[in-house]
Amino acid sequence: MKKILSSILFLSTFIAAFAQETGQAESLFRQSGKIYVVVGIIVIIFLLIVLYLVRLDRKISKLEENQK
Repeated sequence: MKKILSSILFLSTFIAAFAQETGQAESLFRQSGKIYVVVGIIVIIFLLIVLYLVRLDRKISKLEENQK
């Protein structure tokens, strides 16, 4: 579980650093109002990855308990 939390922290730091870069594409998305769609899709993908990792961690923990 600690590995998952550290991975999440690393990814969020990377995303925050990447998001601070301003560019022409960003202003284009803001002007057309599509920035909210892009952010929404990124949030959904991030949540799905987190849920997958938590589920995988539980399965691995259960397998480790059965082998002991």
